[in-house]
Amino acid sequence: MSAVLCVVCPRVNACDHSLPRNYCTQRRCSSNNKLSSKPSFSSGVSAYSRAVANLSRSSEERVYEVVQKQAALVREHRRESELDLKKPVENDGTSTGTTDWNRLNEAYERCREFCADHDNTFYLGTLLMMPELRRAFWAISVWCRRTDDLVDGPNATYTTPKDLERWEKRLNDIFEGRPCDVYDVALSDTASKYPIDIQPFKDMIEGMKLDLTKSRYENFDELYLYCYHVAGTVGLMSVPVIGIAPKSKASIESVYNAALALGIANQLTNILRDVGEDAIRGRIYLPQDELAQAGLSDEDIFCGKVTDKWRSFMKGQIKRARMFYYEAEKGVSELNLASRWAVWSSLLLYRQILDAIEANDYNNFTKRAYVAKAKKLISLPVALGRALKGPSKLAS
Repeated sequence: MSAVLCVVCPRVNACDHSLPRNYCTQRRCSSNNKLSSKPSFSSGVSAYSRAVANLSRSSEERVYEVVQKQAALVREHRRESELDLKKPVENDGTSTGTTDWNRLNEAYERCREFCADHDNTFYLGTLLMMPELRRAFWAISVWCRRTDDLVDGPNATYTTPKDLERWEKRLNDIFEGRPCDVYDVALSDTASKYPIDIQPFKDMIEGMKLDLTKSRYENFDELYLYCYHVAGTVGLMSVPVIGIAPKSKASIESVYNAALALGIANQLTNILRDVGEDAIRGRIYLPQDELAQAGLSDEDIFCGKVTDKWRSFMKGQIKRARMFYYEAEKGVSELNLASRWAVWSSLLLYRQILDAIEANDYNNFTKRAYVAKAKKLISLPVALGRALKGPSKLAS
């Protein structure tokens, strides 16, 4: 596990799992929060699910509430900035607290070192950003990595639900301006500068709780919610820092949905890449119902044999992940130019892991898919070209 949308028709074949789940949120992104007058397949499946199952809200609907909350926070921030005639917060290089300036610089420098040591690919991507933005990303990334380490790090076997509760209390202190250590100082400062909602951070902690208690996911609805908790949340944390391009005509919700899709896509890619490694720890992050439909079981995962059934199953899973990347692409073009290149680079590089899985003949049991350095370098100018194209007409 790692700590940064689908048109489905009610009559679609149950074995077609290729399309992302939350495409329908794109249709709910008008400024007045009403559904589009043009009906969509995905809005139909939501109504179909409620009418037939009459169960609790889908994972997609629950996550969309967080998207709406974050969008409302951004709108309020914009109104306050306009009324007070202040510069945009993302261009403000000063701290709003009383923290000593030298201590603050030291905090961000420690975050930079942490990122460089733990995730070199991510760190190199941040170097494509403006200095103030990269500092904020380092602070957020460090918190996410430390949170992830609670359940996947060297001392993960000693982590208890109580530890995560204490971590959440510490998170509240960070957002209230009471940092505990040097890394917390950086995140507290970042949270004071940007319209970042605390909910995605809390939701990530919920994802860590799932890893302590849950090792199987019955269907994609369950897996989607897990992917949101541990990775989709990163997208919602990041957009307030990156900012939306002034010329963008897209709704705030649609841009956040695209960021969410990128996080989901990245996590699905992690899951598909790490099937063998997760199996060693007794975890299977694949929808149980889809495995059964493909004629596969947990035992097949633990045996780790690449069969025709497995190849067919993996093709469908990869197709779904790519559809999430496709939806993410629509929103990347709406981001501020200062960070667009870095985000495009991240998307293109991570998506190539899926190509590597295919190149390994779908053997994600004993072969780890990775992207060669040469391919990474080739992707950078491609990402730059896409970044320079500017905002699209996502709102329509």
